[in-house]
Amino acid sequence: MRPIGSYLRPFTLAFLLAIHVFAQPDAKQQATTLEQQGRTPEAGSAWRAIDSAHPSDPEPLAHLGLLAFRQDNYSEAIRYYRRALAIAPSMQGLRPNLGLAYFKNGDYKQAIEMFSPMLKAKPDDDRLTLLVGMSHYGLGEYAAATPYLKQSAERDPQNLTLLLTLAHSCLFAHEYPCVLDTFHKLVALNAESAEADMLVGEALDEMKDPVGAQREFRAAIATNPREPNAHFGLGYLLWTKGQYAEAAPQFQAELDNNPQHAQAMLYLADSNIQLDKLDEALPILESVLELTPSSAMAHRDLGIIHAARNRNDEGDDAR
Repeated sequence: MRPIGSYLRPFTLAFLLAIHVFAQPDAKQQATTLEQQGRTPEAGSAWRAIDSAHPSDPEPLAHLGLLAFRQDNYSEAIRYYRRALAIAPSMQGLRPNLGLAYFKNGDYKQAIEMFSPMLKAKPDDDRLTLLVGMSHYGLGEYAAATPYLKQSAERDPQNLTLLLTLAHSCLFAHEYPCVLDTFHKLVALNAESAEADMLVGEALDEMKDPVGAQREFRAAIATNPREPNAHFGLGYLLWTKGQYAEAAPQFQAELDNNPQHAQAMLYLADSNIQLDKLDEALPILESVLELTPSSAMAHRDLGIIHAARNRNDEGDDAR
C-alpha cells in the first residue's frame, strides 16, 4: 500500500544539474557536494554566496528552495522558488516544486493554480491528480476534490488511506452512494475498519436510515472500542431519538477514552437532565463551560437545573 505521503516528495531535481552554469564551476561543485553530503548549513551558505555574486542565476535559488523544503521550512522554500521562477519562468521542474511547497505550506489555492495547468497537459499523471484533489480537499471543496480522489483511488486501489480520504470527501460532498461504494472497497482490503464503519454510519444517518446508522456505529465500536468519536457518534444517534438512558453510557464511554471531549460531556449532561439526574449533570456542565465558555446549549441546560432547584426550594418553603 502506497501512503499518500509518498506522493509528496520534491519533484525531479534533474533540472538543477541541467541548466547553464553562471557562477564559477568550482563554487557550484563545492556547494553541490556539501548538499549531497547532507551538510545543509554549509551548503546553504555556499549557495547564498553564489546567489549574492550572481543574482541573475536561478540555480542557487532553486537549490536554496530545495534545502528549505527538506527542512520543512516551506515559506522559505516558496520565497526562493518564486525568485527563481521570476528569473527563469521555463526552468524545468521549478513550477512543480513550487506547487508542492505551496501544498505543504497549506496554501492550497496557490497549489491548485500551479498544478492545474500541468495536469491539463498530463491528465494521466497520478501524482498531479492526487495533489489537485488533496488541495481541493484541504480547502473544504469536497465536491471538486471527489472526482480527482476517485481517479487516484482507481489507480491505487490498495491504498487504504486514500480510500478513507475519498470516503470522507464523498460524505462531506453529500455523495452518499459514493461513500457506500468506497466502503465496500475498504472492507475488501480490511474487513475490520472502525473508521469505515463510522463513515457509513454517518452516510446512512444522512440518508434517513437511523437503524442502519446505529448498526454501523455499533460495528465500529465492536471493531475498536477506543476509536475516537465512535461511542459519541452512537450516543448522539440515540440521543436524537430520545433514547437517553442508552445514550448516556455511550457518552461516558467516549469520556473514558478522552476525558476532554467537550461534546461528549455536554450531551452526557443533557441526557442526565432528561433522565432527571440533575445533581449528576451539574458538575459536568461546569466542566463543559470551563472548556467552551460560549456553549449555548450548556448555558441553557445550566439554566434548566437552576430553575428546577428554585422550584424545589419554593416548594420546601411553602411546606
